Amino acid sequence: MDKNQGKTGGVKGYFPKSHVHVMGFSTLLCFSFGYLWRCDVLMMTPWFAPIVWEGTYNSEILNEQFRQRNDTVGLTVFAIKKYVVFLKTFLETAETYFMVGHRVNYYIFTDRPEEVPKVALKEGRNIVVLQVQNYPRWQEISMRRMEMLSYFSQQRFINEVSYLVCMDVDMKFNDQVGVEILSDLFGTLHPAFYAAERRSFTYERRPASQAYVPSDEGDFYYMGSIFGGTVMEVYKLTKKCHEAIMVDKANGIEAIWQEESHLNKYFLYHKPTKILSPEYMWDDNLGRPEILKKRRFLAVPKNHAAIRNK
Repeated sequence: MDKNQGKTGGVKGYFPKSHVHVMGFSTLLCFSFGYLWRCDVLMMTPWFAPIVWEGTYNSEILNEQFRQRNDTVGLTVFAIKKYVVFLKTFLETAETYFMVGHRVNYYIFTDRPEEVPKVALKEGRNIVVLQVQNYPRWQEISMRRMEMLSYFSQQRFINEVSYLVCMDVDMKFNDQVGVEILSDLFGTLHPAFYAAERRSFTYERRPASQAYVPSDEGDFYYMGSIFGGTVMEVYKLTKKCHEAIMVDKANGIEAIWQEESHLNKYFLYHKPTKILSPEYMWDDNLGRPEILKKRRFLAVPKNHAAIRNK
């Protein structure tokens, strides 16, 4: 999550004011269906996509349904340059908490394949190392992820897995992350902005950029550290973002938060079919608000100066 450090701004409430009109409907759901007992958080978007929080789903039912489909989940992670040092913790905690009981392919993009650690895997789970080049600037590496995800989605992933979950490597799993996250296209609420007003979202505001979002538009601010969906939907997302990044590059522009800015632009006009709450991407520097029942995927403390561009 390193490129987003400093985009704090505080956790100051439960509902963004721009979405509070949905609260009545989500409260109605809370009283209408016995298992949806969370009345303290927003559980549904204005376009009726569920927002996943602890207590809003039945994991036993979802796991059984998924097992019957016999699908495999792909998890993509980029370990470029010194970021390879985060792989061991990432993979070991993933084996404990990620898609437990289901088949998983870990797709590791790296320029240092010889440094990929040996980690004991459960049955039906595999590590696939994909060697890629690095770039001098960490911002360039970050943006090139969209290009590589688009290419491999079309050339390989479509033949091997049903869903892709795209994550940052400088993280660790801290609690269960299962099939409840899967949908055609899902994004994750940024932990620093999930309770903020639209005007504080750090969208790209320069009209010259392909990532530009007007000040009167925007639903949520999404984190670039975890997103995904079916392989085809991830392909469409990453292809569109990569093309937009290349247009900006040709025009001498770099979006304020690189590929995350383009991701937010994409989600504005291609609505996610499911949204993950900040449980799925948390930084303990933001404290532990009462509504956060689980901290499932956590930022790992790090020295950015010692890691970037090395």
